[in-house]
Amino acid sequence: MKFLDLCKVYIRSGAGGGGCVSFRREKYIEYGGPDGGDGGTGGSVWAEAVDGLNTLIDFRYQQHFFAKNGQPGMGRQRTGKDGDDIVLRLPVGTEVLDEDQETVICDLTEVGQRVQLARGGNGGFGNLHFKSATNQAPRRANPGQDGVERTLWLRLKLIADVGLLGLPNAGKSTFLAATSNARPKIADYPFTTLYPNLGVVGVDNTEFVVADIPGLIEGASEGRGLGDLFLGHVERCAVLLHLVDGTSETAVEDYKTIIGELEAYGGDLAQKPRITVLNKIDALDDDARAAQADALREASGGTVMMMSGVARDGVTDVLRALRGQIDEDRLRHRPTVEEEPWHP
Repeated sequence: MKFLDLCKVYIRSGAGGGGCVSFRREKYIEYGGPDGGDGGTGGSVWAEAVDGLNTLIDFRYQQHFFAKNGQPGMGRQRTGKDGDDIVLRLPVGTEVLDEDQETVICDLTEVGQRVQLARGGNGGFGNLHFKSATNQAPRRANPGQDGVERTLWLRLKLIADVGLLGLPNAGKSTFLAATSNARPKIADYPFTTLYPNLGVVGVDNTEFVVADIPGLIEGASEGRGLGDLFLGHVERCAVLLHLVDGTSETAVEDYKTIIGELEAYGGDLAQKPRITVLNKIDALDDDARAAQADALREASGGTVMMMSGVARDGVTDVLRALRGQIDEDRLRHRPTVEEEPWHP
């Protein structure tokens, strides 16, 4: 299944049915009077966040969603049938944007959240509504209200607690595979990851979600490589994990490249809590490891942790540091099961 996080849809709510002009005509009833019913209400278009989806691929093959119109009213005071609603089932984390791609109509962040995108038109009044003492035989009825037609953009931003950042081949996918059950593609060439991956990571009886996005390169904000198309998926994260390849001869420049791309992306992404980690230390001796860590610590102006995703050296310490940056209400605690003593 392909990953799709941005698509355009066309929606239209149903028009209301027109009111009916009718009079009661029965044998032996001389003055039947008006009995025209109202028109039915048109169907509305809704957006609902559902569980079990992590891509917008369903909207790649169907972009038009038109709700049913309400049926016209009928004689004998019969109201027309209402039009059926249409529900766009979206993954959690989807933003619905207006046609300008800037105005946010709604942000679906919880399962079951439901928002009306286009309201159906009201049905018109039949001539029964216009009966009065001075107008006992009205011959007028209202037409139904027109539906609403809109062009919208759907943009998916994955719900994760930790976002992985780094150049291609910095070891992001290896870290995700070593700490979770996710199995992202891992190879010794750049741009192995072509779309975001999610993994549930556990440490100290707590779990949180880690998002691995494709690597950034210099000029990503201008569209080089895969660009910054996937940086939106780490906007919701509580903390960013910045991995720097320790075997690179330009580790400091690599660090500054990622920071520059975050600042060029804008928003508050560059101000988010960030943990810098020197990765692949299993391939370095003690002197090289210390030299790289000191240079990176001087460039970042903060603490630099060290780990190896392959050898799993220092991984637990990094996970505990990440856990400390995540709010308690975002963590999921594993249930503690007390083991009963075995007996035959």
